Amino acid sequence: MGARVLVVDDEPPIVRAVAANLRARGYEVFTAATGEAALTVAQAHQPDCIVLDLGLPGIDGLQVLRHLRSWTTTPVVILTAIDSERDKAAALELGADDYVTKPFGMADLLARVRVALRHGQAQGSRGRCIIQAGAVQIDLETRRVARDGQPVQLTPTEYRLL
Repeated sequence: MGARVLVVDDEPPIVRAVAANLRARGYEVFTAATGEAALTVAQAHQPDCIVLDLGLPGIDGLQVLRHLRSWTTTPVVILTAIDSERDKAAALELGADDYVTKPFGMADLLARVRVALRHGQAQGSRGRCIIQAGAVQIDLETRRVARDGQPVQLTPTEYRLL
C-alpha cells in the first residue's frame, strides 16, 4: 500500500470521488465526515497527508487544524468551498500546507497531495518528532520531557513508561 491519506469532508459525493481517485493511485485512504471524527482517525491511523474541508459540522476545519498542529506536522491540504481571503490566510497561518477551493479539478488536487506528501517526507527526514499533550512536551529524538516549558527529569524507566 502507498501513503496513508485522510479525507475529511461532510459531502459524501466529494469524499467518495476523492477517496476513489486516491485508492486508484495506490494510496491507503481513511475518511471522516466531522471534525471530531477527523481528530480520532488522525490519531488512530497517523496518516501521511490530510485533505481537510473547513465547513464541517461540530468542530470546524480551522479548529481541527489547530488541534492537529498541537501534536503533528502531517501535511494538510485544505479542500473547501470557502474562498475568502481571510479564511485562506487563517488556514495557512495555522499550518495548512496548501489551499484548494471547490469546485476543483481532480488532477490538480492529486498533484497537490503528491507535493504535500513529498514535503512531509522531506520534513520528517530532517525534523524532530515532538509530541505535545496538554502542558507536556516530549522530544522523541533527544528523549527530553518538559511541562509548561520547564524540563522534567525522568529516569530511563520513567521515560519508557511515559
